[in-house]
Amino acid sequence: MNNNIPVYEPYFIGNEKKYVNQCLASNWISSKGEFISKFEKKFASYIKVKHATTVSNGTVALHLALMALSIRKDDEVIMPTLSYIASANSVNYVGAKPIFIDSEKNSWNIDPKKIEAKITSKTRAIMAVHIYGATCNMEELKKICVRNNLYLIEDVAEGFGSKYNNKYAGSFGDVSTFSFYGNKTITTGEGGMVVSNKKKIIEKVKYLKNQAVSNTKEYWHDDVGYNYRMTNICAAIGLAQLENADLIIKKKIEISCWYKQFLADSNINFQKELDNSLHSFWMISITVENKKLRDEIRLELKNNNIETRPLFPPMHSLPMYLEDNSYQIAESLSERGINLPSYPGLNIDQVSRICKIINNTIKK
Repeated sequence: MNNNIPVYEPYFIGNEKKYVNQCLASNWISSKGEFISKFEKKFASYIKVKHATTVSNGTVALHLALMALSIRKDDEVIMPTLSYIASANSVNYVGAKPIFIDSEKNSWNIDPKKIEAKITSKTRAIMAVHIYGATCNMEELKKICVRNNLYLIEDVAEGFGSKYNNKYAGSFGDVSTFSFYGNKTITTGEGGMVVSNKKKIIEKVKYLKNQAVSNTKEYWHDDVGYNYRMTNICAAIGLAQLENADLIIKKKIEISCWYKQFLADSNINFQKELDNSLHSFWMISITVENKKLRDEIRLELKNNNIETRPLFPPMHSLPMYLEDNSYQIAESLSERGINLPSYPGLNIDQVSRICKIINNTIKK
């Protein structure tokens, strides 16, 4: 019996093999084929936006979103420092500068109260990152954007299926992006999506992702473009995953409840969702008292063949974005945080085993 418990693995229970085999049978395996448009249309319908276009991964989704908004050299984009590196790198790709903001203590997301002090004449956009599946305070972020005439970008790489005020994450921004990497709530292996209610933005993304090819002249290119397209095979997997999205999210929420039940008597804090939101629990994440205890828990779990991850390092602490400024909440969360196994196939006995090890390590 294999007792290894990974931090994440894909959950294939539907039509994934059937649809992939249809691609192989038809020979449509690259960036053209029926599943591309089917996935795009169903995805847009699911999160209730008007337009969606597939891309090759979540990072290029952000790159294209920024380009579609004409964000360029010397512009500034405000974002949380506690995020995966792709958020800042995408801004760097267009020559703009990421401006970091500390986290809220409970949601771990960007703190709206700390944003306006950092807005300058160069600020063009706010990037809301729904970290680990908890939604940002979209109401406050939208108000700030309106007051200051800024674009709102949603990085929903980790927030698929999450809701704020009963609206899906990704339906608030001028443009929003998703990742379907193998460890995401729904996956295409590698892949991403750009969505918007503004047709002009999505048309620009489509143009740029396809080598900026002319619509009127064969093999003519009007600008510097990119090969950022998704394959039909990836889209086939994505469509099958999307058909079971509600079930996957329901299971992940159930798993989070098991963790909370089994760890209720320990001095552990879970990432909290806002009162008017739904946390999809891409990652079920906790913080403990200090870094030493965090490392002891992770080592004990590793010794029992249970994989975990630390929280992301704040981006301002990395060599290419290094700042002298202190972002105390983000730094503290990063030092004390753990991502626990969070995949939909986990069962209650496995979660109980994980929590027993955590509780015993804390009591030592």
